[in-house]
This record gives sequence, C-alpha cells and structure tokens, in this order.
Amino acid sequence: MLPVVAGVAVSRRFVNVLGAAACAAMMGFALFAQFGLHLQPCNMCILQRIAVIALGLVFLAAAAQNPAASGARVYALLIAVAAAAGVAVAMRHIWMSMQPLGSLPSCGADFYTMIDMLPVTTVVSKIWNGGGECQIVQWRLLGLSMQSWVLIGAGGLGLLGVAGNLALERSAPTRG
Repeated sequence: MLPVVAGVAVSRRFVNVLGAAACAAMMGFALFAQFGLHLQPCNMCILQRIAVIALGLVFLAAAAQNPAASGARVYALLIAVAAAAGVAVAMRHIWMSMQPLGSLPSCGADFYTMIDMLPVTTVVSKIWNGGGECQIVQWRLLGLSMQSWVLIGAGGLGLLGVAGNLALERSAPTRG
C-alpha cells in the first residue's frame, strides 16, 4: 500500500516526476535570470546548469520507466551521482565567491568558446581552477546567492530522489 500525503498516493514515480519538475523549475529560473533579468551566467553557472539538467533527465527517465526495486536502486545511484556533481560545483562556486576579488586567475574565454576550441576535460579543469569572473555575486534571495540556492536544490533533490527510489513502492502499472 502506498503512503498518502495530502490526499496523494506517494510512489516512486510521483517522487521522480516531482524531482524532474523541480529541476525544470530551477532551469526555468536560470533562463529567466539570464534573459529576463539580464544576468550573464559565468562558467561555473554553466557547469551547475549541466548538473541540474543531468539530474532532471535521470528523474525523468526513472519516472518514465517506473522500474521494479532493482532498477530503482540503479536510479537512486544515478540521482546521487548527478546531485553530488551539482553540489560539488555549487560548493566550489560559493568558495570562489568568498575569495577576495582578483585573487583567482581568469578562466579565459567563455564556456562556449572554450568548448569549441579545447577538449572537455581541459575546459572543466580551467573553469574549476580559474574563475575570476565567477567571484562576482550578481543576485541574492533571502541573503543567499544563486549558487547557494543551487546547492540547496541539488542537495535536497538528491536526498529526495535517493530516499524515494529506495524506500517507496512502485506505482501500479496503468492498463489500457
């Protein structure tokens, strides 16, 4: 029997759909900030977006497949990996923003230019170790920067996804 919260039967599929929707909302806000508020994303922001998209895609695949227990364990692991990547990049970005301005070397070109010219591993390494432009905090909500909200979002969704896929039952398959 599935647990019921606020009149909704909570299943693995429900948790995975909720996780995918939350990732879509995070990306929607990132795009609004970029195009509506005219805040240009730095290279670390782009890496965080990639991690959130990956997390959302894993949630979406898990919801679409609605696997049995063994498949749910695999999805829980994939969710944990994607969420950990998002948390790690957000933590590094927060650390960068706490350093004195000018104390970090510049990454060089923007993400898209570097990805056209260099191997992916070199691009990620340059972004991870550089980041002078990533030190500037352009936006805050309730005193927290956007990268702090990504840390909270990715971490929370990772915990929700792992717990939901390991502890909850599969929803009944639909028959038509």
